[in-house]
Amino acid sequence: MVPPAPAAAPSSFGHYRPARLYSEQAKSSFYLTLRDGVKLAVTVARPAMGGKPVEGRFPVIWHHTLSATQQLADGTGPRAGGFAAIPSLTDHGYVVVQVARRGNGQSFGTMRGYHDRNEAHDAYEVMDWLAAQPWSSGSIGMYGCSNTGDAALHAMTVNSPHLKAVFAGCFSWNKYDAMRRGGIFAQWGTGPTRTIEQDMAIPPVDTDPDRQELRKAAGQHQAMVPLFELWKSLPYRDSFAPSVQSRFWAEGSGSSYLPQILRGKVPLYIVGGWRDELRDQGLIARMNIPGTRILIGDWLHCQNDGFALVEEAHRFFDRHLKGIDTGIDRDPPIHYFVTRAGEWRSASQWPLPQAQQVPFTLTGKGISEGAATGPALHRAFAVDYTVTCPEGGSGATVQPCHLPGKGLSLAGKVLRAPVEVTGHGLADVWIAADTPDANLFVYLEDVAPDGTVRVVTEGRLKAALRKLHPAPWALPGLPWHRAWAEDAEWLRPGEPVRLQFDLMPTSYVFAKGHRIQFTFTGSDHRERARDAQAQPSQIVLISDKARPSSISLPVVPAR
Repeated sequence: MVPPAPAAAPSSFGHYRPARLYSEQAKSSFYLTLRDGVKLAVTVARPAMGGKPVEGRFPVIWHHTLSATQQLADGTGPRAGGFAAIPSLTDHGYVVVQVARRGNGQSFGTMRGYHDRNEAHDAYEVMDWLAAQPWSSGSIGMYGCSNTGDAALHAMTVNSPHLKAVFAGCFSWNKYDAMRRGGIFAQWGTGPTRTIEQDMAIPPVDTDPDRQELRKAAGQHQAMVPLFELWKSLPYRDSFAPSVQSRFWAEGSGSSYLPQILRGKVPLYIVGGWRDELRDQGLIARMNIPGTRILIGDWLHCQNDGFALVEEAHRFFDRHLKGIDTGIDRDPPIHYFVTRAGEWRSASQWPLPQAQQVPFTLTGKGISEGAATGPALHRAFAVDYTVTCPEGGSGATVQPCHLPGKGLSLAGKVLRAPVEVTGHGLADVWIAADTPDANLFVYLEDVAPDGTVRVVTEGRLKAALRKLHPAPWALPGLPWHRAWAEDAEWLRPGEPVRLQFDLMPTSYVFAKGHRIQFTFTGSDHRERARDAQAQPSQIVLISDKARPSSISLPVVPAR
């Protein structure tokens, strides 16, 4: 028997610990055959007692992932209590299901780029199946982070009547803006690319003990178009990829299906991190999908150290899948962590209405708050294409770092009081180069009294794609580059051009006695497949009366 829904336990942002109803899981894995004959691997985890599944119907939370093998947080490390711990919600009366996407893990089929329409339609069919099972109440939720967060967003585009809530983190709202932010090819987001041997190392489903089905599935995976080759073949937002017969930036972007998402009215809760490469994407998605909640910590990609993410997910799912009043509806829709202030804050709007865009003008002596008061700036800096970052890392967790002597650094005066920057910086700068194109990177940095430099956030733009257009979706006051092939405007040697672009959002307090600094470079260790036409030996940064260059920061007045 399924016990009646209990009254809500004490509940607040990040805190929700109702009594456990069950202490065991009963897991089974098998293949589900879809409409076109492709078989997807499925692992079902049900509440259990005495080694047997509990009879009755439960709400279902599922994960459209890269392997049907269930992963549980081990209680240590940055992912403890995060997305990996969501399967533990079987203890609270949920069925939790892992489904490997076609062309991945134990599933059959061939992956056709990340998040094509096949995957979205698969999700619809899977949800129909989940709702019809004897252990299912018919109320379905989804979760995921990174590529599985994208999969959850795409499931919202097919309007399944069973989908009631989505809890997703670190996904892309628009794939071009995520994978080619500023028109520059990112060095992450090109997996999975696996050999047959690597696929064969994955645990098979229960119904395939001799791995014969896994071997067949692994063979089909090899026909995929490698994501590196796919992204490389799409330099512009409107590029056509012959390998998948699609303008894939559009096909694979949740932003392309906003009308369908709005029609579905599925509650969405977004998780982000101030050190995640996709932190702007979640904030933009929230602006476009009414009622969406978001929380952003001082975290790397899909890492949620120091926060009980699974408790917040539980609050959300209890409200929308069980109808329990957890109080989450009365919470502000935005929660964000202020780095170096060490505290969580909440808001009802983004950008923050109290934040003021304060311009910092570039001058020959550094940066000057407000209008230019210093000498003109006309300074060349060499571009070093061998830059590396000692911090290392891989994929979307790779961070920018300050490298002394690389590029051009311009600092402001010593701060007489702390300065909080919360929101998106805006760069408006003039440059010249001796090649048809150039990539410009700008880093907002915190310089401590001892000279230590910390990168706070950054922005980037390919100069040939500087042309501005109105955005097709809501943006938080940011410039938008359509970046179609016809929009490319090549540089002429030595001729200044104006670049306008945003810096990735942040919430950070510069301490008293520190200095705000901007560093400009023409390369970044996170680039991949550099464009031969965009490799100048030097870039000239310009700021004078005729061509003033500045970067504005969203400064929050002292409380």
